[in-house]
Amino acid sequence: MNDIFMNTYKRLPVTFARGEGAWLFDIKGKKYLDFGSGIAVNVLGHNYPPLVRAVTEQAAKYLHVCNYYMSDISEIFAEKLIEATSPAGMKKVFLGNSGAEANEGACKIARKYSLLKYGQGRHTIVTLNGSFHGRTITTLAATGQEKFHKDFGPFTDGFVHIQSGDIGALEKALDEKKVCGLLIEAVQGESGIVMQSQEYIAAAAKLCEDRDILLMFDEIQCGLGRTGTFLALEQYKDKSGNPIKADIVTLAKGLAGGIPAGAVLAGEKTCDVLQTGDHGSTFGANPVAAAAGLVVLKTVNDPEFLASVIHKGDILINALKEHHKVNEVRGKGLMIGFDIDSDAWPILEAGVARADNTKNMNGLLMLSAGQKTLRLLPPYTILDSEIDTGINILFELLDAS
Repeated sequence: MNDIFMNTYKRLPVTFARGEGAWLFDIKGKKYLDFGSGIAVNVLGHNYPPLVRAVTEQAAKYLHVCNYYMSDISEIFAEKLIEATSPAGMKKVFLGNSGAEANEGACKIARKYSLLKYGQGRHTIVTLNGSFHGRTITTLAATGQEKFHKDFGPFTDGFVHIQSGDIGALEKALDEKKVCGLLIEAVQGESGIVMQSQEYIAAAAKLCEDRDILLMFDEIQCGLGRTGTFLALEQYKDKSGNPIKADIVTLAKGLAGGIPAGAVLAGEKTCDVLQTGDHGSTFGANPVAAAAGLVVLKTVNDPEFLASVIHKGDILINALKEHHKVNEVRGKGLMIGFDIDSDAWPILEAGVARADNTKNMNGLLMLSAGQKTLRLLPPYTILDSEIDTGINILFELLDAS
């Protein structure tokens, strides 16, 4: 079957047939504990009953209407999404399909905002080295990792990448005569779970405010409760100790718990920039995705539930710090990365190969982020006992490496 697909992925040798909670089962019935959640997508695990019920009920009503019209369920979803992101200052939303699409929308808003207010020439968007913002030509240009750029140029111009954490470089790069926006991940996922410091985010917020440069947060992997707050940026304060307010926030991945969905959220300055005909998405605001998204919002945006994400993450982080082959542990909540001396990919292969029904052995699914970094993004609904099981398997794999 693999011969019919383009060779775009380095795949592990397993084909899945069903899931249950934090577990996936392959076509031979072998069982795997999922510490990757489809790269932060299956935030409520697999076959989560309220999610399945919501999707099934909506599918029985209608699957799609075009954006000439409103959808009842999508309107409710949008209202709840604005409610959940209001602490960050969000006022309006554009619903799409993916993270790349959301970041494209953010870039369009930033450029039009600056064009309308300042005229031509102020269109540059600053991003950080190690960032990942998508696979389209424009979001690849925004991505600050050269390995993703090979073979696909020329890219959309007007993007500058700077070293994260360097406030001096940030101050120099945010030229108010040339720059319209700063696009930043509070926690970078694809480069190994790299967290921005309080000082850096505070400096970014102040510089953007003073120079009328849009402060845009890509929360596609680190948002939606992944780090223990609904948005990761909620954990940061400005220089006066006040919560950070963003001009634009992008979401996707876990937004609909496994159904494609993305969102561009806009604050006070930016919520009316796009006008009729400026932007669109055929499948944006899809009713089934909205129904699933409502379940995600209702479940995740709850203080007790978010506290449980922190608790479960602490179990994993504290255990990892005790293993002699783990060099550094980074992250918060259920977004965790750690470095090892050997290559990460063979550990992923060993995690899959461990599954053996005849020996009553389960596999473990993990992610890499660079050559020697392992990344763990378990579903939020995973049980403490399942985390312990996963840790035991992981340590077995590390000891054998």
